Amino acid sequence: MQIAKTRDVLRNAVDALRPQGAGRIALVPTMGALHEGHLTLVRRAREQADHVVASIFVNPKQFGANEDLGAYPRQLAADAAMLEAEGCALLWAPTVEEMYPPSFVTNVSVAGVSDGLCGAARPGHFDGVATVVCKLFNQVQPDIALFGEKDFQQLAIIRAMARDLDLIRPHVDAIIGVPTVREADGLAMSSRNRYLSPEQREQAAALPRAMRTAIAGLESGAPVADTLAALEADVVAAGFASVDYAVLADAASLTPLSALGAGPARLLVAGRIGGTRLIDNMAVNGSQG
Repeated sequence: MQIAKTRDVLRNAVDALRPQGAGRIALVPTMGALHEGHLTLVRRAREQADHVVASIFVNPKQFGANEDLGAYPRQLAADAAMLEAEGCALLWAPTVEEMYPPSFVTNVSVAGVSDGLCGAARPGHFDGVATVVCKLFNQVQPDIALFGEKDFQQLAIIRAMARDLDLIRPHVDAIIGVPTVREADGLAMSSRNRYLSPEQREQAAALPRAMRTAIAGLESGAPVADTLAALEADVVAAGFASVDYAVLADAASLTPLSALGAGPARLLVAGRIGGTRLIDNMAVNGSQG
């Protein structure tokens, strides 16, 4: 596996993977600290493309002033070994200076779908996500790109960006969401899970349990407001310090719903335990994912 750290090396390496324009390339963007969820994305990518390019970049533009940019785990050598073992052809691992030169002045903002949920709790976060992903798409020019559905709002924002900017590589229809990979107790895999103490890690499993209980109630006709209030109470009682949001939303637009309709819906929750913020989402009403 080749590791590129400059744009020139990356461009030459991508060109070598696609001689005379042939060869299908998949991109798996990450911030490193890889776990089984990331590796699942790589495996899916290998099934659908001739070559897999992964990126590792801890993007400062998506971290707020009081968030964990400095503490976010960085383990490039270990991550590279895992990617190579999974058959990744190329790793794009730029520095902050390479990604954002001193002359960089552009911001990509996707209105509407980014406004609520994590967008409300983390102002500017999704501008940073959209900006760096747009750059990654232009740098690698993949035929397909794969993202985990655990960050469901992020996936919706990236698809909206690709649609609105008429991106060709990848086209919006080639941005693939992969179902959330979970631990044995149901907790969604996340690089931030390593922040949890053993006690907090045990308490964190209450989040997916409470969500599944809420979904069962919603699909049986329970009132949405009462069900979401009970979910929040259950999560706090289990040891979470607070719940940022618990929302039933349309799966496509992420518009909050006050009642289940005929179309697919999503239950999205974010909560804080200790100093760690965890997010999760699950399909409701028979929707897929």
